[in-house]
Amino acid sequence: MSGTCEHLKEAGHFLSGYAALLLGCGATCIRIEKNVGRMARSCGLTADLVILPADILLTVRRADDSHISYTCTTGVRKTSISFFLNTELSKLSWLVAEGKMNMREAAEQVRGIGTGKVTDSRVMLFLVAAANASFCRLFGGDGVAMSIVFVATLAGFLLKQCMLADGADVRLTTFLSAFFAAVAGSAGYVFGWGTTPELALGTSVLFLIPGIPYINSMSDLLDGHYLCSFCRFMYAAVQTVCISLGLCGALLLMNLRIL
Repeated sequence: MSGTCEHLKEAGHFLSGYAALLLGCGATCIRIEKNVGRMARSCGLTADLVILPADILLTVRRADDSHISYTCTTGVRKTSISFFLNTELSKLSWLVAEGKMNMREAAEQVRGIGTGKVTDSRVMLFLVAAANASFCRLFGGDGVAMSIVFVATLAGFLLKQCMLADGADVRLTTFLSAFFAAVAGSAGYVFGWGTTPELALGTSVLFLIPGIPYINSMSDLLDGHYLCSFCRFMYAAVQTVCISLGLCGALLLMNLRIL
């Protein structure tokens, strides 16, 4: 009996910590349920998972004996949205499910993945600026507008990186990043550069749009996770409002009247 309880406790702590990390890096609720479920089944266990916006509540029990169970709660690890982390954690669940790795080994792997190297901030800064300039071109912006957007995104995203590194509030960070990016993006109007200054200004803040939270919110809604869906939608909506306020502030500062 003691061995069974220890096994359940070890499995419960690993699976709940795994689910919390996966939720924190931007995974949908259905992915979390599938990944945790396949790992639990591979160990002869069943896992009852309750996914909350800030916590994971997990109960594990032996598949052949529902009278012995272990329940634990783990707070969600807040990380930036990471497709790399999401993918690596999903791969790990298949390794456990296929018997190529036990849970203790998987726990070591999770610690390594969670503390692994991230993309260099300078590389990320350049890639985001290039991507946003490409959006400008996609909407019909000329070369001058693309250059303005590139510089505006560099300014806004660099400010965002610095503020988040210092632990600043996310909403304030989004507002100020949008404000500075939009001020820089208005250069086409101020100096009469290019033929599409409106596109330079409009696309200068697109790098801040919370597209993934909106998509995840809809996915969770369709899967029946209404609380997580609502919280993700509200987070994205608040971010969108902050972007709009930053853009409006820049328009007022630069005395621009755009119809």
